[in-house]
Amino acid sequence: MKGAPRTGLRTLKRFLLRLGAGAAIGALLGAAVTQAAQPAAAGTAAPAGGSAVTVSGRGEFKDMRFTVSQTRQLTSQAVTVTWTGGVPTTFAGTQFNTDFVQIMQCWGDDDGTVPANPGPSRTQCQYGASPTTDRASWPGNARDDTRTITYSAQPANYGQDDQYGSEGAFGTGEVPFKSVDGTVIDTGTQNNALFSYNTTNEIDFARTGADGTGKEFFETQTALEAPHLGCGDPVTKAGVTTPRSCWLVIVPQGHLDLDGKPYADRTQVNAGSPVSSTNWKNRIAVKLGFNPVDSSCPLGASERQTVGSELAADAMTSWQAALCPTGTVYGYTEIGEPDARQRLIDHGDSGLAFTAKGVGVSDAVYAPVNLSAAVIGFTIERRAKFGAPESETKISGTKVESINLTPRLVAKLLTESYRNSVWDVVKTKTDSAGNNTLVAPPAYTWAKTNPAGLITDPDFLAYNPEFADLSVSETPATDTDLITALGHSDTAAAVWAWIDADKDARKFLAGIPDPYGMTVNPYYSTNPDLDPGVPIFDPHRDDYPKSDPWCEAAPNADPNAEQCMTDFHPYVDDMHEGALHTRRADTLWKSTWDTLGNPPSYKSPGPQPVGSRFVLTITDAASAARYGLQTAKLLNASGTFTAPTAATLTTAAADATTSGGVKVVDPAKVTAKNGYPLTELVYAAVRPAKLTAAARKDYAGLLRYAVGPGQVSGSQPGELPVGYAPLTPALRQQATRAATTIATWKGGPAHDTSSGPAGGHSGKPSGGGAGSIDGGGTIGGTGTTGGPTGAPAPAGPTPAASATATAAHPAPSYGGGKALAATSAGDTPADPAGRLRYALPIGAGIGALAFAAAPFAGGARPTLPLRVPLPGGGAISVDPARLRRLLPTRPPTPRG
Repeated sequence: MKGAPRTGLRTLKRFLLRLGAGAAIGALLGAAVTQAAQPAAAGTAAPAGGSAVTVSGRGEFKDMRFTVSQTRQLTSQAVTVTWTGGVPTTFAGTQFNTDFVQIMQCWGDDDGTVPANPGPSRTQCQYGASPTTDRASWPGNARDDTRTITYSAQPANYGQDDQYGSEGAFGTGEVPFKSVDGTVIDTGTQNNALFSYNTTNEIDFARTGADGTGKEFFETQTALEAPHLGCGDPVTKAGVTTPRSCWLVIVPQGHLDLDGKPYADRTQVNAGSPVSSTNWKNRIAVKLGFNPVDSSCPLGASERQTVGSELAADAMTSWQAALCPTGTVYGYTEIGEPDARQRLIDHGDSGLAFTAKGVGVSDAVYAPVNLSAAVIGFTIERRAKFGAPESETKISGTKVESINLTPRLVAKLLTESYRNSVWDVVKTKTDSAGNNTLVAPPAYTWAKTNPAGLITDPDFLAYNPEFADLSVSETPATDTDLITALGHSDTAAAVWAWIDADKDARKFLAGIPDPYGMTVNPYYSTNPDLDPGVPIFDPHRDDYPKSDPWCEAAPNADPNAEQCMTDFHPYVDDMHEGALHTRRADTLWKSTWDTLGNPPSYKSPGPQPVGSRFVLTITDAASAARYGLQTAKLLNASGTFTAPTAATLTTAAADATTSGGVKVVDPAKVTAKNGYPLTELVYAAVRPAKLTAAARKDYAGLLRYAVGPGQVSGSQPGELPVGYAPLTPALRQQATRAATTIATWKGGPAHDTSSGPAGGHSGKPSGGGAGSIDGGGTIGGTGTTGGPTGAPAPAGPTPAASATATAAHPAPSYGGGKALAATSAGDTPADPAGRLRYALPIGAGIGALAFAAAPFAGGARPTLPLRVPLPGGGAISVDPARLRRLLPTRPPTPRG
């Protein structure tokens, strides 16, 4: 970063000299721009990767060491908590009995109870919302995963309390929860109005293995996900405003009682609530520093619009924060790439679109901006079968780190072809002699002979032999489906292209049984002879259809209220959300009828039980990395199972072929052994002839930053977040030439605006033809480039980045972090999933206006409204792609 001012200055001088300006003016302006942008790009705070903290236990747990992987610059993400020196966890049947670990997030100042290890009050910790009251299979004893305690003035056992509960029957009570706004909940804490088992991040049961070690991924929540904790909210003390810090609190549960003797009865769970006064004395607190959740850009500032690919979301949000001090605000709205391209076609003055494919108009200019990938992320915990070898039983309950998936296996999941994918379509019938047979409606006889799910599929076991010793309940909520995002995207198109490029997967979709006899669900077959009466399935698509029409009313439910495929396998709003719910092990399957609902409806039971979790999702590499998901190795065209890493993405991108003015990674052509098949190269596309001169300069500045400092991997605002591979020098040079083309375009609109792209004007490149470019770049449909070929990418913003600046803005108020955009669509604790990540929260009046305008929105790809599940039950019929286009963009806000 030390070379950024000099490189920016040289670039600035050349630019101004070509315009006939003097070198002295160039030096002054270049220094000003570089000075404004530098603090955000090279902040002084220590990198997040250097903020790991290791703490020790006390008393019974003095030999334990706990390490939290990141404690500063936090957002809504996952951190890793590991420990050593513990005693192996024991069980009472299937319940956690002794020597396990509990983790929670809390707010507030030091309560003074443990001078050697400052920490918060136990009343200010998000804990106690586990599903014990709803599910007998949850591995608790109705105390250790709640806030329930028993009062005793002189406690003799863990789980007793010397402060709360004295007024309750038999001394039973609850430890209150106090919100950051002062709200106190002292009864019904397990099902309270602030957090529930659908939204809490508490870890009730973390296992210590046979070697005394353990590992968990903990989801840190900001004030946007958990407003009652307020982490990251601005707090002013002594005239200084900083983001509110919070705490990660670890409470180990042991095997000794208060008298120091082992529990007398090992046949039952003995642990009590971790927030009881007795257990709280063993707590270990680690302070957490958060990025601010408020915007780092001035509110009301002029904004340049950018829209499109979710693959650009995390990177764009980081770049936004760094570019704010230049005086230009770059708004970002996530919409599917097909809709973004259509918007650019219909309204070329709408700004910049992120896409992985060509727009299809001759005057589009493309700049590669990031290298990402679609991944299959998962949370899978080992549950050893009865009779499994000791080597497997010893690690039962730990997380699986890697699996291998072929295109055919992914096709099976996406086509709902496992027996239990179409829930309850195959039933067991018992005859008078006690013999059991499987029965199914005529259209579903194929399901009777198919495996129940992935883990019992010989095709899967052939590549993942460990799973032959594991067990899982194969339902729509486990190994029979992938969590997928609703809508059209280039990522979905890439997944289907990978499937279609594999001959075994193509045969399966055509109705040919796999080597083990499994056949495709006919509603997804490409074979007309298997036509079930619906249009023949076409794998050349850009969405994840749920074509099977099976619906059924659940037992004890309203017979007129049926569950259908979007209830069994609900969509999520986007890939980020899929990663979050996979980390929580919550597929949102609305499996139970809630008679107490208003109105009664199907609802999700929440996360899967600890120790037997099995959830898979198609997400993007950045979201998977953010939430600490394990990712599958995918079979590439060379026959190699390859993991998504920076190296494998770069290798695959080297084989990209030009199509429509951009380079596209064709999975069929990823033949290098270390090439990842679902690599995607994301471009920024603009139509400079439709833009004002000021807008062109601003967008050129964004591109120069994105391929300069924005390609430095790191956690600072302005850097490239984890999950992306830096662009190669050749791609960065291509983007720099495109930026020059955009900035120096001739013949643009005659009128300028100061508030964003102008509308309604058109222009022609200088020299006449669409292929004539001044300064270099890439024109859509031509694939031609011009301008300097050996120039390195600039290390910092150029004058184009600050063309609309009228005054210097202060640098962002934080010094690091991933700076990932906050989920800010007005989530409530009862509805964690409803989120348009990059749209400003709007009031009821604006929402009503947008709803009324929806039928008239132009440029939309028709999408039938679907029943989208809401966490905690219920569903709504929406078209998210259309809603996003109606919502306004906003200045960037770091994602908590």
